[in-house]
Amino acid sequence: MHIPEDIKRVLVLRCGALGDLVYATSVIDALRAEYGAGVVIDFITTPGTAKLFENDPRINHIFHLKHKKLPIWLSPQKRSIIRASQKNPYDLFINFEMGKQFRTLCNAIRARHKSGWFFEQPVFGENDHMVDICKSFYAPVVTQDVLQQAAPRIIGKKFPEVQAKLKLPERYIVLSPSNSHNKKSRLNYRAWPQGHWKRLISLLPSDLNIVIVGGKGEEPFFEAIRPYPPNVIDLVGQTSVAEMISIIGHARALVVTDTGTAHIASAMNTPVFCLIGPTPAHVTGPYRSATNEVHILSLGLDCSPCYKTQTMKECTDNVCMKDLSPETVLSALKSANIL
Repeated sequence: MHIPEDIKRVLVLRCGALGDLVYATSVIDALRAEYGAGVVIDFITTPGTAKLFENDPRINHIFHLKHKKLPIWLSPQKRSIIRASQKNPYDLFINFEMGKQFRTLCNAIRARHKSGWFFEQPVFGENDHMVDICKSFYAPVVTQDVLQQAAPRIIGKKFPEVQAKLKLPERYIVLSPSNSHNKKSRLNYRAWPQGHWKRLISLLPSDLNIVIVGGKGEEPFFEAIRPYPPNVIDLVGQTSVAEMISIIGHARALVVTDTGTAHIASAMNTPVFCLIGPTPAHVTGPYRSATNEVHILSLGLDCSPCYKTQTMKECTDNVCMKDLSPETVLSALKSANIL
């Protein structure tokens, strides 16, 4: 394997949901380990997910790409990225995107070396975790030792600042009941019933501080879970992504379904208890590394995983999530000495 030499400036392309960008963050420390802490790393990502890097000193510059399918001649953002690379060419460009709408942009970016989709033939299996698939995209430009140690890592706001602003206690667990599919009209297959969340809260010790998080605009989802007992701190719609990272990073544990906050917890080495039914936990669930603690709570039904299959389309009962009881979650928390 030939590792490029004299790499000082790197551009990375990863657009998608928050979890997708968390997956790709394994490349950051890998590049720093391979080419030195002084390597300059720029990212191309969507405006919303770019907030993941607000407090990350490892990232030099972020190019926003909102309308990914627009051709270059109709996209000022794509033209701006290309002009920047022409004015000051990169030493290395890494592309994590497989969609054909990115091909012309990837080809137009000026860089001495290019790795990832369209430029290499990454080697991965259909059952590999998304983090490992991402790692295969930059495998040609780092040594094997660096690649094996690579894992997602993110940086949020300093906890004392967040704690003072939001009046948080020192010890707490976090519940993250919502997910990105809440506003869709069809059945939210990844969701755990709101009544189960309410029941879990009632089962948890009354002297345990519970922080509930959710994004802006998700407030209606939580109406069925309210009112909360006195030990619950409701932060739904009140935190930035950088603050959310800090809150989850300091928590004793996170209870969550298969969504972005689960990936934040695994990248922050916070014990995560992830309730999973239709999605393949070994592919898209929170990533297990040498330093974190991931608990997958699933019924393991014969029909699971079924995500984006005909089985899911025909499912009207969502039994894989509905029959996963609050008592099961409580037992898992006790077994892990969280309670």
